Formats: sequence, structure tokens, C-alpha cells
Amino acid sequence: MSLNPSRSVKPRDAASLILVRRNDRGPLEILLGRRAGKHRFLPDVYAFPGGRLDSSDLSDIASNSLNINNNIVSLMGCQPALAGALALAALRETWEETGIVLGRVEAGQLRPDASGLHYLGRAITPAESPIRFHARFFLQDVTDLPVSLGGSGELLDLAFRPLEAALRLPLADITEFMLRDVVGRLGPDLRPGRPVFWRYRRGKPLISWEKP
Repeated sequence: MSLNPSRSVKPRDAASLILVRRNDRGPLEILLGRRAGKHRFLPDVYAFPGGRLDSSDLSDIASNSLNINNNIVSLMGCQPALAGALALAALRETWEETGIVLGRVEAGQLRPDASGLHYLGRAITPAESPIRFHARFFLQDVTDLPVSLGGSGELLDLAFRPLEAALRLPLADITEFMLRDVVGRLGPDLRPGRPVFWRYRRGKPLISWEKP
């Protein structure tokens, strides 16, 4: 992705969901898929399911009893409606890209359940980038849920992988950070601590931990 210092693009709200599962006989596994080469943003790298916030997410939040954890709203530091819409976007994109339903599907529409989500933090792409996102990262443990991978085909080579195997894949810097320094340091209950804030200054990552 080329950078253009002559213009600044406003970042668009987005959400990603890190799905993990635990195996008594092996390490924690994380779901990743490869973005197709046709993508303008980060082609051919492995990523978590996710995408930009749609206007439908903001309108649908009023008609969905999302059952979002109030602690998530306080950690995210934004208006409850936006926090709920971002959680909904993460669940919707995950369903579309992987076929995994967190909630239920009625008449072809997802009725999401955000009660199992944990908020990990946020990241903003560089000011010089022609495509920018303000992405929020959530996590959910799907160990005890029936999971069947499918989806739209937007993410290729979709699979749950042990952390060490995942870190050997082609990854964006923020994805590697979320795997190594956030997911890799979670305790047995998989509950995160302080949310991370990742952004860039003069082209280099600037990382801080926000107050809960």
C-alpha cells in the first residue's frame, strides 16, 4: 500500500473480531484468513475477520437486542450507540466472511449476540495512507460453540491456527502486535486488561494503553 504525504484521509470506523478456541491437547488457536490479492487495502496478508462500519449497523442497533456487555461500552470511550454498532459490525463481518454465527439467523438476517465479546483496543492507520481506518478489536472464545467455516470467500485459507504458526504468516504490523502482545499474554480466563491504542507518528507505530 503506497503512502501519499500530500493528502490526509479521514479514517473510517471499522471493527475486527479475534476468534480463539482452546484445545485441552494443544495451544490456543486463532482464526485467520488471507485477504485476496485484489484488495486495495493490505492484499495477500492474513487478517482477522472484520471490516468497515456500515450505515446499516447504526440503524440496526436500534432494532437488535444486542446484549452487549456494559463494560465494553465504558472501555471503548465512545457513545453507547457507536460502541454497539461497532460490536454489531464485528459480528456481522465475521458471519459474512467466515460463516460463523454468534447469535442466530432469521429470514437471512443476523440477530447478533455480543454478550461473549471482550474489547481489546483500537488502531488508526497512518495519516499518509490513501485508505484509512479507525479499527476496534474484539475477542471471543468459541471453544464451546459449534463452528463451521464457510462465508463469502473474501478471506482465503481460513483456519484456526496455533499462535506460533499464526505468527509465521504474512501479517500487518498491528495484526502481529495483537497476536503477540495482546492475545499471547492473555491469562487462562482470556480476559484482557487495559485496552491498547495503536497509531502512527512520523510513519512509526506509537503504542499506549488506555485507562479502563
